[in-house]
Amino acid sequence: MSINKASANAEKQKRFRDKQKQKGNKQVRGYVTPQAMDCYKELSDKTNWTDSEMLSNALRITYAAYKCGQIKLLNEWLKDHQK
Repeated sequence: MSINKASANAEKQKRFRDKQKQKGNKQVRGYVTPQAMDCYKELSDKTNWTDSEMLSNALRITYAAYKCGQIKLLNEWLKDHQK
């Protein structure tokens, strides 16, 4: 990769980060909306999980729901609880 391409890519990433910050999104492991950040903080407060544990457990819960055919139920719960 030439220096020009690397520089252009870095500028593109910087513009993206700035745009996300202007929207009010905060980066955790990606950019999340303020509503998602509230959910993240609520889970963090209730469970005392680290960021890594939260991601791992979220993936496990989603995978378990998928394997048990319960994705629809999980989505309905999230909608009912406005999450």
